[in-house]
Amino acid sequence: MLKHYPFNGLVAGCDEAGRGCLAGPVVAAAVILPKKFKSHILNDSKKLTEKKRGELEGLIKNSCISWGIGIVSAKEIDEINILNASFLAMHRAIDKLAKNPKLLIIDGNRFNKYKNTPHQCIVKGDGKYLSIAAASILAKTNRDEYMKKMDNEHPDYRWKKNKGYPTKEHRIAIQEKGITQLHRKSFKQLPTQLKLNI
Repeated sequence: MLKHYPFNGLVAGCDEAGRGCLAGPVVAAAVILPKKFKSHILNDSKKLTEKKRGELEGLIKNSCISWGIGIVSAKEIDEINILNASFLAMHRAIDKLAKNPKLLIIDGNRFNKYKNTPHQCIVKGDGKYLSIAAASILAKTNRDEYMKKMDNEHPDYRWKKNKGYPTKEHRIAIQEKGITQLHRKSFKQLPTQLKLNI
């Protein structure tokens, strides 16, 4: 069972979704949970079904002290690279918080400092601490919803199903149809096949 991070002041957990995608934005969330918050099912969003994530989204939003979402577009990702885009998305999410956290706990091993707020990077933090897991849920559900809407405009890429990740069907669609304005041009869209010249 996940736990609260041991700290007396307000702690905001931060995580992102969509870092490894070929298309769409990277989306981050920041969540401040009250110390009394408990959940036996809250976990890293990747370990939960879409249905369970949807249920938890409502619980988190109704139970938390504050939450925020930050979005960085594919165009911005191409301009500043995906690592910096992930940090920027987290900064934008923190900007949306109604309360100022005294500490940020970040999923992963790197982060660009946010203003004067201290932070702690935690590898696999979304499987250890409730507020990071909550952020992982909100980032994932928000991004998935956006990609489902974009699927209506670009149905050939099957984003409702693959959410922009590099699945075989997604890569085949890119090969046949080319890329859209939502594709990240700085990412390797198609793997090159090496052929032996005999």
